[in-house]
Amino acid sequence: MLDISIIIPCYNEELFIENCIHSILNFTLEKGKYEIILIDGDSTDNTRDIITRLKEKYSQIKLLINKERTVPYALNMGIKEAKGNIIVRMDAHSIYPSDYISVLVDLLRSEDVDNVGGIVETLPADKTTKSQCIAIASSHKFGVGDSHFRIGSKEIRKVDTVPFGCFKKEIFSEVGLFDLDLTRNQDDEFNARIIKKGGVILLNPAVKIKYFARNTFSSLYNMFYQYGLYKPLVNKKLQRVSTIRQLIPPLFVIGLIFGGLFSFFNINAAILYILVLFLYSILLLSIAIKSIKSVKDLKKIFLLPYSFLIIHTSYGLGYIKGIFEFIVMKKDNLKKIKSSR
Repeated sequence: MLDISIIIPCYNEELFIENCIHSILNFTLEKGKYEIILIDGDSTDNTRDIITRLKEKYSQIKLLINKERTVPYALNMGIKEAKGNIIVRMDAHSIYPSDYISVLVDLLRSEDVDNVGGIVETLPADKTTKSQCIAIASSHKFGVGDSHFRIGSKEIRKVDTVPFGCFKKEIFSEVGLFDLDLTRNQDDEFNARIIKKGGVILLNPAVKIKYFARNTFSSLYNMFYQYGLYKPLVNKKLQRVSTIRQLIPPLFVIGLIFGGLFSFFNINAAILYILVLFLYSILLLSIAIKSIKSVKDLKKIFLLPYSFLIIHTSYGLGYIKGIFEFIVMKKDNLKKIKSSR
Protein backbone atom coordinates (compact mmCIF):
# COMPACT_ATOMS: atom_id res chain seq x y z
CA MET A 1 0.00 0.00 0.00
CA LEU A 2 1.20 3.48 -0.83
CA ASP A 3 2.10 5.72 2.09
CA ILE A 4 2.35 9.09 0.37
CA SER A 5 0.63 10.78 -2.56
CA ILE A 6 2.27 13.93 -3.92
CA ILE A 7 -0.11 16.15 -5.89
CA ILE A 8 1.17 18.95 -8.13
CA PRO A 9 -1.08 21.35 -10.09
CA CYS A 10 0.75 22.81 -13.08
CA TYR A 11 0.18 24.95 -16.15
CA ASN A 12 2.78 26.11 -18.68
CA GLU A 13 5.72 25.16 -16.47
CA GLU A 14 8.15 23.94 -19.14
CA LEU A 15 10.99 25.96 -17.60
CA PHE A 16 10.58 24.48 -14.12
CA ILE A 17 8.66 21.20 -14.17
CA GLU A 18 11.55 18.83 -14.96
CA ASN A 19 13.80 20.18 -12.21
CA CYS A 20 10.87 20.05 -9.81
CA ILE A 21 10.13 16.40 -10.60
CA HIS A 22 13.80 15.38 -10.39
CA SER A 23 14.09 17.02 -6.97
CA ILE A 24 11.15 14.87 -5.86
CA LEU A 25 12.64 11.71 -7.36
CA ASN A 26 15.73 12.39 -5.24
CA PHE A 27 13.70 12.24 -2.02
CA THR A 28 14.78 9.76 0.65
CA LEU A 29 11.69 7.60 0.06
CA GLU A 30 11.20 4.00 -1.00
CA LYS A 31 10.16 3.84 -4.65
CA GLY A 32 7.05 1.74 -4.00
CA LYS A 33 5.84 3.87 -1.11
CA TYR A 34 4.87 7.05 -2.94
CA GLU A 35 3.26 8.36 -6.11
CA ILE A 36 3.57 11.69 -7.93
CA ILE A 37 0.28 12.92 -9.38
CA LEU A 38 0.69 15.86 -11.77
CA ILE A 39 -2.53 17.65 -12.70
CA ASP A 40 -1.93 19.72 -15.81
CA GLY A 41 -4.24 22.59 -16.67
CA ASP A 42 -4.15 21.74 -20.39
CA SER A 43 -0.81 23.52 -20.89
CA THR A 44 -0.09 25.22 -24.21
CA ASP A 45 3.70 24.85 -23.93
CA ASN A 46 5.84 21.69 -23.59
CA THR A 47 4.87 20.92 -19.98
CA ARG A 48 2.77 17.87 -20.84
CA ASP A 49 5.41 16.52 -23.23
CA ILE A 50 8.05 16.77 -20.50
CA ILE A 51 5.79 15.03 -17.97
CA THR A 52 4.88 12.30 -20.46
CA ARG A 53 8.56 11.63 -21.20
CA LEU A 54 9.37 11.33 -17.49
CA LYS A 55 6.22 9.27 -16.88
CA GLU A 56 7.47 6.63 -19.32
CA LYS A 57 10.71 6.38 -17.35
CA TYR A 58 9.38 6.55 -13.79
CA SER A 59 6.38 4.39 -12.88
CA GLN A 60 5.47 6.47 -9.81
CA ILE A 61 4.48 9.44 -12.02
CA LYS A 62 0.82 9.87 -13.01
CA LEU A 63 -0.65 12.58 -15.25
CA LEU A 64 -4.18 13.99 -15.04
CA ILE A 65 -5.66 16.71 -17.26
CA ASN A 66 -7.58 19.55 -15.60
CA LYS A 67 -9.83 21.14 -18.21
CA GLU A 68 -11.10 23.67 -15.66
CA ARG A 69 -7.54 25.05 -15.41
CA THR A 70 -7.80 26.31 -11.84
CA VAL A 71 -5.85 25.21 -8.77
CA PRO A 72 -8.74 23.99 -6.53
CA TYR A 73 -10.08 21.76 -9.32
CA ALA A 74 -6.58 20.33 -9.80
CA LEU A 75 -6.08 19.74 -6.07
CA ASN A 76 -9.42 18.00 -5.67
CA MET A 77 -8.75 15.81 -8.71
CA GLY A 78 -5.41 14.82 -7.22
CA ILE A 79 -6.86 14.10 -3.76
CA LYS A 80 -9.60 11.89 -5.22
CA GLU A 81 -7.03 10.00 -7.30
CA ALA A 82 -4.55 9.64 -4.45
CA LYS A 83 -3.88 6.17 -3.05
CA GLY A 84 -1.65 7.24 -0.14
CA ASN A 85 -2.79 7.87 3.43
CA ILE A 86 -0.74 11.08 3.50
CA ILE A 87 -1.30 13.85 0.94
CA VAL A 88 1.51 16.27 0.15
CA ARG A 89 0.59 19.25 -1.97
CA MET A 90 3.54 20.66 -3.93
CA ASP A 91 4.16 23.46 -6.42
CA ALA A 92 5.69 23.02 -9.87
CA HIS A 93 7.53 26.32 -9.63
CA SER A 94 9.77 24.99 -6.85
CA ILE A 95 12.68 22.70 -6.00
CA TYR A 96 12.67 20.67 -2.80
CA PRO A 97 15.40 19.33 -0.49
CA SER A 98 15.90 15.54 -0.41
CA ASP A 99 14.50 15.24 3.14
CA TYR A 100 11.50 17.49 2.49
CA ILE A 101 8.77 14.89 2.82
CA SER A 102 10.47 12.70 5.42
CA VAL A 103 10.86 15.65 7.84
CA LEU A 104 7.28 16.87 7.32
CA VAL A 105 5.78 13.39 7.60
CA ASP A 106 7.74 12.68 10.80
CA LEU A 107 6.41 15.93 12.28
CA LEU A 108 2.87 15.15 11.11
CA ARG A 109 2.97 11.71 12.72
CA SER A 110 4.74 12.69 15.94
CA GLU A 111 2.54 15.67 16.81
CA ASP A 112 -1.22 15.96 17.12
CA VAL A 113 -1.47 18.22 14.06
CA ASP A 114 -3.45 18.36 10.82
CA ASN A 115 -1.14 20.20 8.42
CA VAL A 116 2.60 20.92 8.37
CA GLY A 117 4.78 22.91 6.00
CA GLY A 118 8.10 24.65 5.59
CA ILE A 119 9.69 27.96 4.69
CA VAL A 120 9.62 29.35 1.16
CA GLU A 121 13.00 30.63 0.00
CA THR A 122 12.03 32.93 -2.86
CA LEU A 123 14.60 32.97 -5.67
CA PRO A 124 14.86 34.99 -8.91
CA ALA A 125 13.47 33.21 -11.98
CA ASP A 126 16.56 34.26 -13.92
CA LYS A 127 19.73 36.34 -13.51
CA THR A 128 18.29 39.72 -14.50
CA THR A 129 18.12 42.58 -12.03
CA LYS A 130 14.38 42.80 -12.61
CA SER A 131 13.87 39.19 -11.51
CA GLN A 132 16.12 39.72 -8.49
CA CYS A 133 14.03 42.70 -7.41
CA ILE A 134 10.77 40.82 -7.87
CA ALA A 135 12.13 37.97 -5.73
CA ILE A 136 13.27 40.35 -2.97
CA ALA A 137 9.93 42.21 -2.90
CA SER A 138 7.97 38.94 -2.91
CA SER A 139 9.71 37.72 0.25
CA HIS A 140 10.30 40.99 2.13
CA LYS A 141 8.18 41.94 5.14
CA PHE A 142 7.42 45.29 3.53
CA GLY A 143 6.04 43.48 0.51
CA VAL A 144 4.17 40.52 1.99
CA GLY A 145 3.66 41.39 5.66
CA ASP A 146 4.44 39.12 8.58
CA SER A 147 3.64 35.80 6.90
CA HIS A 148 6.19 33.55 8.62
CA PHE A 149 6.52 31.02 5.81
CA ARG A 150 7.72 33.85 3.57
CA ILE A 151 9.87 35.91 5.93
CA GLY A 152 11.14 33.04 8.11
CA SER A 153 10.93 31.78 11.68
CA LYS A 154 13.49 30.69 14.27
CA GLU A 155 11.45 27.79 15.65
CA ILE A 156 8.62 25.38 14.91
CA ARG A 157 5.44 27.32 15.53
CA LYS A 158 1.67 27.26 15.16
CA VAL A 159 0.52 29.33 12.18
CA ASP A 160 -2.68 30.10 10.30
CA THR A 161 -1.34 28.76 6.99
CA VAL A 162 1.69 27.11 5.37
CA PRO A 163 2.83 26.87 1.76
CA PHE A 164 1.39 23.85 -0.06
CA GLY A 165 0.92 21.52 2.96
CA CYS A 166 1.34 17.93 4.18
CA PHE A 167 -1.90 16.34 5.42
CA LYS A 168 -3.31 13.09 6.72
CA LYS A 169 -5.83 12.05 4.09
CA GLU A 170 -8.70 11.80 6.57
CA ILE A 171 -8.63 15.58 7.09
CA PHE A 172 -10.40 15.96 3.72
CA SER A 173 -13.25 13.77 4.96
CA GLU A 174 -13.48 15.85 8.14
CA VAL A 175 -13.44 19.39 6.69
CA GLY A 176 -14.10 18.82 2.97
CA LEU A 177 -12.05 19.44 -0.16
CA PHE A 178 -10.68 22.73 -1.50
CA ASP A 179 -13.27 25.38 -2.36
CA LEU A 180 -13.78 25.48 -6.14
CA ASP A 181 -14.84 29.15 -6.03
CA LEU A 182 -11.35 30.23 -4.92
CA THR A 183 -8.99 30.44 -7.86
CA ARG A 184 -6.57 32.05 -5.40
CA ASN A 185 -6.30 31.84 -1.61
CA GLN A 186 -7.86 28.37 -1.48
CA ASP A 187 -5.13 27.35 1.02
CA ASP A 188 -6.10 30.15 3.42
CA GLU A 189 -9.76 29.15 3.43
CA PHE A 190 -9.01 25.43 3.75
CA ASN A 191 -6.57 25.97 6.63
CA ALA A 192 -9.11 28.23 8.35
CA ARG A 193 -11.56 25.31 8.28
CA ILE A 194 -8.93 23.11 9.92
CA ILE A 195 -8.38 25.65 12.69
CA LYS A 196 -12.13 26.19 13.12
CA LYS A 197 -12.58 22.50 13.92
CA GLY A 198 -9.86 22.77 16.55
CA GLY A 199 -7.01 21.55 14.34
CA VAL A 200 -3.39 22.65 14.42
CA ILE A 201 -1.09 23.82 11.62
CA LEU A 202 2.68 23.81 12.18
CA LEU A 203 5.48 25.58 10.34
CA ASN A 204 8.91 23.91 10.45
CA PRO A 205 11.63 26.44 9.50
CA ALA A 206 14.17 23.63 9.05
CA VAL A 207 12.36 22.70 5.83
CA LYS A 208 13.17 25.13 3.03
CA ILE A 209 11.54 25.17 -0.38
CA LYS A 210 13.31 26.91 -3.26
CA TYR A 211 10.52 28.81 -4.97
CA PHE A 212 11.12 30.76 -8.18
CA ALA A 213 9.35 34.11 -8.29
CA ARG A 214 7.71 35.64 -11.36
CA ASN A 215 10.07 37.13 -13.92
CA THR A 216 7.93 39.95 -15.33
CA PHE A 217 6.20 42.90 -13.71
CA SER A 218 2.95 42.02 -15.49
CA SER A 219 2.91 38.48 -14.06
CA LEU A 220 3.77 39.87 -10.61
CA TYR A 221 0.87 42.32 -10.92
CA ASN A 222 -1.58 39.62 -12.05
CA MET A 223 -0.60 37.26 -9.23
CA PHE A 224 -1.02 39.78 -6.41
CA TYR A 225 -4.13 41.27 -8.03
CA GLN A 226 -5.73 37.81 -7.89
CA TYR A 227 -4.57 37.31 -4.29
CA GLY A 228 -6.31 40.56 -3.38
CA LEU A 229 -9.37 39.84 -5.53
CA TYR A 230 -10.23 36.57 -3.83
CA LYS A 231 -9.43 37.60 -0.25
CA PRO A 232 -12.86 39.24 0.35
CA LEU A 233 -14.50 36.01 -0.87
CA VAL A 234 -12.43 34.05 1.67
CA ASN A 235 -13.54 36.53 4.36
CA LYS A 236 -17.15 36.17 3.23
CA LYS A 237 -16.98 32.38 3.49
CA LEU A 238 -15.26 32.54 6.89
CA GLN A 239 -17.55 35.40 8.03
CA ARG A 240 -14.57 37.34 9.36
CA VAL A 241 -11.39 39.15 8.30
CA SER A 242 -8.64 36.62 9.00
CA THR A 243 -5.76 39.12 9.40
CA ILE A 244 -5.53 42.89 9.78
CA ARG A 245 -2.49 43.07 7.46
CA GLN A 246 -4.65 42.26 4.41
CA LEU A 247 -6.48 45.59 4.84
CA ILE A 248 -3.36 47.76 4.50
CA PRO A 249 -2.95 47.58 0.67
CA PRO A 250 -6.60 48.47 -0.13
CA LEU A 251 -6.49 51.33 2.38
CA PHE A 252 -3.23 52.48 0.77
CA VAL A 253 -4.81 52.48 -2.70
CA ILE A 254 -7.92 54.29 -1.43
CA GLY A 255 -5.64 56.85 0.21
CA LEU A 256 -3.73 57.35 -3.04
CA ILE A 257 -6.90 57.90 -5.05
CA PHE A 258 -8.96 60.05 -2.71
CA GLY A 259 -5.95 61.79 -1.19
CA GLY A 260 -4.97 62.90 -4.67
CA LEU A 261 -8.49 64.15 -5.40
CA PHE A 262 -8.85 66.05 -2.11
CA SER A 263 -5.44 67.64 -2.66
CA PHE A 264 -6.90 69.70 -5.49
CA PHE A 265 -9.40 71.32 -3.13
CA ASN A 266 -7.65 71.59 0.23
CA ILE A 267 -4.10 72.76 0.92
CA ASN A 268 -3.84 70.80 4.18
CA ALA A 269 -4.91 67.63 2.41
CA ALA A 270 -2.31 68.32 -0.29
CA ILE A 271 0.46 68.79 2.28
CA LEU A 272 -0.50 65.58 4.11
CA TYR A 273 -0.73 63.70 0.81
CA ILE A 274 2.73 64.84 -0.30
CA LEU A 275 4.18 64.02 3.12
CA VAL A 276 2.81 60.47 3.06
CA LEU A 277 4.11 59.91 -0.48
CA PHE A 278 7.50 61.30 0.55
CA LEU A 279 7.75 58.98 3.57
CA TYR A 280 6.65 56.01 1.46
CA SER A 281 9.29 56.87 -1.17
CA ILE A 282 12.00 57.22 1.47
CA LEU A 283 11.12 53.83 2.90
CA LEU A 284 11.22 52.22 -0.55
CA LEU A 285 14.55 53.87 -1.31
CA SER A 286 16.13 52.80 1.99
CA ILE A 287 15.13 49.16 1.40
CA ALA A 288 16.55 49.33 -2.12
CA ILE A 289 19.86 50.82 -0.95
CA LYS A 290 20.26 48.05 1.67
CA SER A 291 19.92 45.44 -1.05
CA ILE A 292 22.72 46.89 -3.20
CA LYS A 293 25.94 44.87 -3.00
CA SER A 294 27.91 46.35 -5.90
CA VAL A 295 27.85 49.08 -8.53
CA LYS A 296 26.22 46.58 -10.89
CA ASP A 297 23.20 46.53 -8.58
CA LEU A 298 22.41 50.25 -8.95
CA LYS A 299 19.38 49.40 -11.08
CA LYS A 300 17.78 48.07 -7.90
CA ILE A 301 17.34 51.64 -6.67
CA PHE A 302 14.66 52.00 -9.34
CA LEU A 303 13.38 48.46 -9.92
CA LEU A 304 12.99 47.30 -6.31
CA PRO A 305 10.75 50.23 -5.26
CA TYR A 306 8.74 49.64 -8.43
CA SER A 307 8.33 45.96 -7.48
CA PHE A 308 7.01 46.90 -4.03
CA LEU A 309 4.67 49.46 -5.56
CA ILE A 310 3.26 46.83 -7.93
CA ILE A 311 2.64 44.39 -5.07
CA HIS A 312 0.95 47.00 -2.88
CA THR A 313 -1.24 48.56 -5.57
CA SER A 314 -2.18 45.35 -7.41
CA TYR A 315 -3.23 43.59 -4.19
CA GLY A 316 -5.08 46.71 -3.07
CA LEU A 317 -6.91 47.16 -6.37
CA GLY A 318 -7.78 43.46 -6.46
CA TYR A 319 -9.11 43.62 -2.90
CA ILE A 320 -11.31 46.64 -3.69
CA LYS A 321 -12.62 44.86 -6.80
CA GLY A 322 -13.25 41.77 -4.68
CA ILE A 323 -15.29 43.75 -2.17
CA PHE A 324 -17.42 45.08 -5.02
CA GLU A 325 -17.89 41.69 -6.69
CA PHE A 326 -18.36 39.46 -3.65
CA ILE A 327 -19.72 41.75 -0.93
CA VAL A 328 -21.64 44.45 -2.82
CA MET A 329 -22.76 42.40 -5.86
CA LYS A 330 -22.94 39.22 -3.71
CA LYS A 331 -21.32 36.95 -6.30
CA ASP A 332 -20.05 33.56 -5.17
CA ASN A 333 -17.31 33.15 -7.77
CA LEU A 334 -15.67 34.64 -10.85
CA LYS A 335 -15.63 31.87 -13.41
CA LYS A 336 -13.75 33.84 -16.04
CA ILE A 337 -10.51 34.06 -14.07
CA LYS A 338 -8.30 31.05 -14.69
CA SER A 339 -5.03 30.22 -13.01
CA SER A 340 -3.33 26.88 -12.53
CA ARG A 341 -0.70 28.18 -10.12
